[in-house]
Amino acid sequence: MEERRFVVQRHRATRDHYDLRLELDGVLVSWAVPKGPTLDAAARRSAFKVDDHPLEYFDFEGVIPRGSYGGGDVTVWDWGTWLPARTEDPTGALRAGELHVDLNGQKLHGRFALVRRSREGEENAWLLVKKRDPDAVAGWDPEDHPRSVKSGRTNDEVAADPAYLWRSDLPAAQAAVPVRPQEPTEAELAALDALRERGTWPVHGRDLRVTNLDKVLFPGRDGEPPVTKREFLRYAACIAPTLLPYLTGRAVNLHRYPDGAGRKGFWHKELPAHAPEWLARWDNPEADPGETVTYLVVDEPAALVWAANFGALEWHPWTSRTDAPQLPTYALVDLDPGPATTWEDLLALARLHRTAFEHLGVQAFPKVTGRRGIQVWVPIARGPSFDETRAWVERLSKTVGAVLPDLVSWKWEVASRGGKARLDYTQNAVNKTLVAPWSTRPAPGAPVSVPITWEELDDPDLRPDRWTVRDVAERLRTAGDPFRPALTVEQRLPTLA
Repeated sequence: MEERRFVVQRHRATRDHYDLRLELDGVLVSWAVPKGPTLDAAARRSAFKVDDHPLEYFDFEGVIPRGSYGGGDVTVWDWGTWLPARTEDPTGALRAGELHVDLNGQKLHGRFALVRRSREGEENAWLLVKKRDPDAVAGWDPEDHPRSVKSGRTNDEVAADPAYLWRSDLPAAQAAVPVRPQEPTEAELAALDALRERGTWPVHGRDLRVTNLDKVLFPGRDGEPPVTKREFLRYAACIAPTLLPYLTGRAVNLHRYPDGAGRKGFWHKELPAHAPEWLARWDNPEADPGETVTYLVVDEPAALVWAANFGALEWHPWTSRTDAPQLPTYALVDLDPGPATTWEDLLALARLHRTAFEHLGVQAFPKVTGRRGIQVWVPIARGPSFDETRAWVERLSKTVGAVLPDLVSWKWEVASRGGKARLDYTQNAVNKTLVAPWSTRPAPGAPVSVPITWEELDDPDLRPDRWTVRDVAERLRTAGDPFRPALTVEQRLPTLA
């Protein structure tokens, strides 16, 4: 008979366990084994039948966000091939409640039996037994062999530095979202430098038609030369893998400045007719009757480079995903300074928010905007509506604002605020967005909206437009991405008294 694949994943979730998965009938038939498979024929392992998993999950190693089903870290503890034993109909044997298999893995070898317990109410309760054969090893303990056969890493190492996140709300083919940046190669960057004013640039697996490469998009600042489109595209290609996890599965609003920063810009939502076919798209179901509004979905790095070439100097992802556009996955706090707001005033407001989040036990992630402000993203489990997240942020911000009432106004129009800052909770609405982390802003020098740690609010050198496309790479090298943990948090917003 034809060999099939099997995998055992070591999974630290609510309870630590091992997941045994056999490829069968187009899925991974799965059991959770609390103590893990063993080569000890004298041992009997409890195994609990769980839902079948998609084949795309076979070699997943990384982190499932907390708050999601199975949230925790996963390693590929063993893998290999299997053959059914004592039957030519493994599907029927499985249905009957007793399946014998011969495993040929890197750790597990020989014959095993999966036997369903016959007691009432235990339809999902099975036993995993190692048969007595030449591969049996007395006293063999899986905990003595903790390292992944895929990467050589332990669960602790994967949890500290995951390569992938598993997003169960995305299609299985897209659910393993890469976390580690994979920058363009030196050859790809050299190819961009070698182009004249226009041409085809092979980057991130796509051949992109790029134009006006020597056009100035951002004026220089502090005596520096201006930023050309060529340099901007280089930045987009380099930052795209870092930025991609924040955009995957979301519609993206593009703030276009076809004539460059400082000139007239406009929001561009519907993809143009000349957009290449390979770009991922999403038709907004909430569009007016008879109208189709097709948004860009940036699900691969080359799509961001295409948007940059299209003249989009800012990238704004929705806070909800395309499969549930009415359910946000972030609550947003926007500290919007007024004309009379000093940087120290804004830092005072941000520090009060820091204290409030600490008191509430809420994980929140700040970033400077690249202009004058500070924004805070609060990752949440899907469930609350935009009305509910807006009401929560409003209550939080008004509580914070009451501590420093001389600094804050709740009026919308800048002219009517008396120069004060606004704690803008109204961005918590469908298709209202804040600029993405690591996005450029349309200002001299090509400043970038950079994630920071809460501790950096006390750094005397911090400024809202401190980093530009020319020094973000060094920032990433030395400080990493402080926003990255937001991708693994799905929390409930606590009730505010």
